[in-house]
Amino acid sequence: MTIHIGAAPGDIAETVLMPGDPYRAKWAAETFLQDIRLVNEVRGMLGYTGLWNGHPVTIQGSGMGMPSLSIYANELIRDYGAQTLIRIGSCGGMQDKVKVRDIILAMTASTVNSPSSGIFRELNFAPCADWSLLQAAAQAASKRSSAVHIGGIYSSDVFYDERPDLNEQMVRHGILGVEMEAAELYTLAARHGRRALAVLTVSDHLATGEALPADQRERSFGDMVEIALEAAFS
Repeated sequence: MTIHIGAAPGDIAETVLMPGDPYRAKWAAETFLQDIRLVNEVRGMLGYTGLWNGHPVTIQGSGMGMPSLSIYANELIRDYGAQTLIRIGSCGGMQDKVKVRDIILAMTASTVNSPSSGIFRELNFAPCADWSLLQAAAQAASKRSSAVHIGGIYSSDVFYDERPDLNEQMVRHGILGVEMEAAELYTLAARHGRRALAVLTVSDHLATGEALPADQRERSFGDMVEIALEAAFS
């Protein structure tokens, strides 16, 4: 048990999927895992452990933003021995070719600031996905009907962004989408020698303003979860 995770020793699997929304963790566990049990509900941040094709898997909510994810990823790695951490979440599309409901596999994650920034000081560390996970996710994605994009994303440290000039530069430099967690996850994985990947569903688009209604988001996220699970055990 840690400050933020109430799971007992052995309750957390070595493979952890991390949606931001705790209720998405509940939905994913009930939909894709067997023999699930609730292993964490501290502060309402739900976590479940079960089996996928016989493999132990934990699905633990991470909250919104890099500081929140950093708390849960640190404790999962340091106190529970998590080896593979895959973010499953939504993002905003930034390129014309990226459409709502498409899937993005984040090869790199750029950011202005993160909880780890103070460690590097003058160095611009380049957070990236684990290659074996990225390759396996690309193979799993090729079997599905959803359009898939592989490349760089932007992990913002604010939700209500007021930097249109910065967004313009992201688009200019080929950034596929924006979310709020992956850069810190990739940095922590690098620090501790673990595997990490972000598999993201495009839920809205910064240029067009199109967005998935709330009641359609879960139905559109199934491919993302299945891709993450297949990648973890390939």
